[in-house]
Amino acid sequence: MYRTHTCGELRLSHVKKTVTLSGWVQRIRKLGGMTFVDLRDRYGITQVIANGANNAQLQEQLNSLGREYVLQVQGTVVERESKNAHNPTGEIEIEAHEIHILNKAELPPFTIEDDTDGGEELRMKYRYLDIRRNPIRQNLELRHRMAQSIRQYLDKQGFLEVETPVLIGSTPEGARDFVVPSRVWNGQFYALPQSPQLFKQLLMVGGIDKYFQIVKCFRDEDLRADRQPEFTQIDCEMSFVEQKDVIAMFEGLAKFIFKQAKDVEFSGDFPQMTYADAMKYYGCDKPDIRFDMKLQDLTAAFKGKGFSVFDSAQHIGAIVAQGCSDYSRKELDELTEWVKRPQIGAKGLVYVKYNSDHTVKSSIDKFYTAEELHAIAAQCGAKSGDLLLVLSGNTDATLNALCELRLEMGKRLGLRPKDTFAPLWVVDFPLFEWDEAEQRLYAKHHPFTSPKPEDIHLLDSKAHNVRANAYDFVVNGSEIGGGSIRIFDSALQAKMFSLLGFTPEQAEAQFGFLMGAFKYGAPPHGGLAFGFDRFVSILSGCDSIRDVIAFPKNNAAKDLMAECPTRISQAQLQELGISITEA
Repeated sequence: MYRTHTCGELRLSHVKKTVTLSGWVQRIRKLGGMTFVDLRDRYGITQVIANGANNAQLQEQLNSLGREYVLQVQGTVVERESKNAHNPTGEIEIEAHEIHILNKAELPPFTIEDDTDGGEELRMKYRYLDIRRNPIRQNLELRHRMAQSIRQYLDKQGFLEVETPVLIGSTPEGARDFVVPSRVWNGQFYALPQSPQLFKQLLMVGGIDKYFQIVKCFRDEDLRADRQPEFTQIDCEMSFVEQKDVIAMFEGLAKFIFKQAKDVEFSGDFPQMTYADAMKYYGCDKPDIRFDMKLQDLTAAFKGKGFSVFDSAQHIGAIVAQGCSDYSRKELDELTEWVKRPQIGAKGLVYVKYNSDHTVKSSIDKFYTAEELHAIAAQCGAKSGDLLLVLSGNTDATLNALCELRLEMGKRLGLRPKDTFAPLWVVDFPLFEWDEAEQRLYAKHHPFTSPKPEDIHLLDSKAHNVRANAYDFVVNGSEIGGGSIRIFDSALQAKMFSLLGFTPEQAEAQFGFLMGAFKYGAPPHGGLAFGFDRFVSILSGCDSIRDVIAFPKNNAAKDLMAECPTRISQAQLQELGISITEA
């Protein structure tokens, strides 16, 4: 046997036992006649010792080891004189009798420690070494526990786990498809699924009334810290349900995951917020409600006082930063530069200090009297000691900038602790969004989302006012998942395609098999998909989903370890009937 125990298993109860351990050399310490080696595996670290006075040859063997050597150690468990309370095995050590070097190792390009000296790009290139580090290993263990909890919960609720195809036809779902050429059908292509949307609806038509799948999805889109070109969804669909049924089912799943993975419990239902209120009070459709600091609409209060920046603005909004009136000019200048960054897009920042002595100081006090600024304070709930931060401009851009400013101030003030979780449902989304450049409607979610029954009569006259039977699950300002009640009536689905600019021929070409299936009796159905990677990253406290995926791509969609994507040979291209044109 390579080992009788793991490196995280032994305790005082094992003292005097002869054991065999195998693992990697974490570190070596040479102290005179004694050599200490920390041996590491997935389960923990155990200290191994060799006494040169008893066995000089064995000590010399230990002295010759390098970091990350793969080692087998046979020895006796003894009680440590100097115990380590921070290590579960810190009360014992192994007095080595014999060691075997199973594999030598070159010096790794970064230290295999919790706080490593390796940057992200280097760690991505040597991901197999990065996985040896506790933070990544613990994230993968959390991911495993969550996957087991999901299957356990959904199985008890009567769901069937059904696999859907990976090679499908290309369909427009809001992002670019990854396409796969067919050798057999020259000049034709498959696409990798952005989601199993059509197939899970077909499963409902097939009578599988509760489906789920932990499934890979693929989207060729611009990347951020919380996006990957390939990602994993907890994909679910149910028949004979309304919105409240789906929300109740998957709120139960979310609570089960929180309890099983993090031992966090919630009492009562998660709050629900309309899309309109989310945009009004938080400037986005995925609000972080761990802290208050709602956006204040001060357009009417600030306009008409001769300050041209405000008088010409479409929207003037603000946040109240409690207890921040003592911000220095340097801090305010730094914050002004922060909101001017391209990703925020504000042109400037106006402040109003409501000092603790009840005086007021502002960057625009030559345009506004103290009485007017105090009246604005009363309107938005600012008190002595608070700081009002004001942005203005185009409505959408200003709301977006205020949202980012609110999150940044929440972070700076310590109001967004990673071990606090604030879930909610956002509901009543618009069914459509308007593209000004193309002068056409797009589906806010996807073309199969059902309108609210009470809004269907508005489809012909006021389509922009139609609300969707859609819902998003949000935790700590991150959209963890979303779904909708689907259209199951062929006539209504055809109407939806028409409003989105599809001709009957285009709709038939893209979605003919779904429309055909509906003719044979489709049940009312709806579902939801949780972003599995994103859910794991929220629970692990990671800022990037790359840290919870075993082998991720970087933020340029490249796998630095496997060095892909790569070019393929001319012979392969010829076999596929493809020629490459340089961009």
